[in-house]
Amino acid sequence: MTTSALTPALEARFAAARGVADAVLFEGYVLYPYRASAAKNRLRWQFGVLVPPAWAAAADEHDFQHTECLMEPKTDAALAVEVRFLHAQRRTVQQLRDDGTFETVPELHLTDRVLVPWDEGAEERVEVLATMAELTGDGVVVPFTRPAGEANETVHDEDGRTVGRLVRRCEEISGAVRLSAAELDGPYRAMRLTAVVENTSTWTPDAGDAGRDAALPRSLVAAHLLLGLSAGSFLSMTDPPEWAKGAVAGCRNLHTWPVLTGEPGRTDLVLSSPIILEDHPAIAPESPGALYDSTEIDEILALRTAALTDQEKREARGTDDRAAAVIDLADSMPPEVLERLHGAVRALREVTEPGAPAAVVPDGFPQLPEGADEYDLIRPDQPWWDPASDGGADPARDRILVDGRSVGAGSRVLLRPGLRRTDAQDLFLQGCSALVEAVLHDVDGGVHLAVTVEGDPGADIRREQGRFLYFQPDEVAPLEDA
Repeated sequence: MTTSALTPALEARFAAARGVADAVLFEGYVLYPYRASAAKNRLRWQFGVLVPPAWAAAADEHDFQHTECLMEPKTDAALAVEVRFLHAQRRTVQQLRDDGTFETVPELHLTDRVLVPWDEGAEERVEVLATMAELTGDGVVVPFTRPAGEANETVHDEDGRTVGRLVRRCEEISGAVRLSAAELDGPYRAMRLTAVVENTSTWTPDAGDAGRDAALPRSLVAAHLLLGLSAGSFLSMTDPPEWAKGAVAGCRNLHTWPVLTGEPGRTDLVLSSPIILEDHPAIAPESPGALYDSTEIDEILALRTAALTDQEKREARGTDDRAAAVIDLADSMPPEVLERLHGAVRALREVTEPGAPAAVVPDGFPQLPEGADEYDLIRPDQPWWDPASDGGADPARDRILVDGRSVGAGSRVLLRPGLRRTDAQDLFLQGCSALVEAVLHDVDGGVHLAVTVEGDPGADIRREQGRFLYFQPDEVAPLEDA
């Protein structure tokens, strides 16, 4: 086992996956309008925070992440692990006084920014490389520590004169990575990998500590794992082969979720994230840069950021270097780049069965001209989203076949969510009967049933406002019509 740098081959593969991992690392790091004074920026960091054990017991937060996934390593394979997290460092602002001393102040005004106190996040990594022989049996335990420290940064005005300084302090944090592997029972040569990341700090809050703010500098923030095999493959936890479904169901994942990552089609890398993702997550090619604002829409954020007043932009630039980069990005974004954020056609697919006549594309649907790139902007004479572009669709009259029976508005159906990736709230409706209100067709050829649940006292209001629940045909079973 080694905690030194990864081998060149593994490092190259990890580098390709770090784009998505960085998005996880800085998810919700600073929120629009990117100012420390904004109410939603006063409660920092919500994802993957591993607090000291003493605080976890008192505040019902987590001090560990537990990952289990399945892998099929080759005999001589090695497992590379990269633990990634942010180390919070508290920044205070001090102004230079006439007597040459520094005084802590709530803000320091410069020409292009207003510096304010703020908690920054310094990136940290813990790298481990272990053989399969080391992982079996008792496994591998790698403790790590990041020391406390203090650093000063001199602040100059536009004429180069010293006007203040930024003081950054960080507290000591300690943790451990626990890795083990065990062979699965049965004829398949697969193993269950267990990876635990925990905060092992001995810090205990006292009466003078200000709650969570005191625990954060001693926490692993936005903690997640990158796992890679030098030879072999991981199994998908969301779409495993039939023989592995039972073993996957028996895996325990607490406060994190592992997905295949890296280049599409590869299965030798896993990202275990505190945010639930699908296999092979990717950054949209249209995205002009990191906006750090949780799951907001790039286009909306870019427009609203560009519309901030000059004073608001000065405050944002003084809040954090990453917030300043967002302001500069929004101010310098060319119109053609902003226009690409409005949407893109990723792919077109056939909506007919093999051998059936080709589907007729409705007038107005955006079609790619010969030689066009898939990201080219398409401007049909009549927008594809305009209902008038397809006069043949009538949600109130259209009917479809479900299990050989005709279903349309007024039909009763039994709800069977869970047969596909389903909203967790829909699972509460398993086995409920519902009334179909409309049959809807999307531009990709998909069919959706708008329904109201029978016995719902708010059904009339939902019907009046057009706010229905939506299910696909394979998620319902026909009942006798009323």
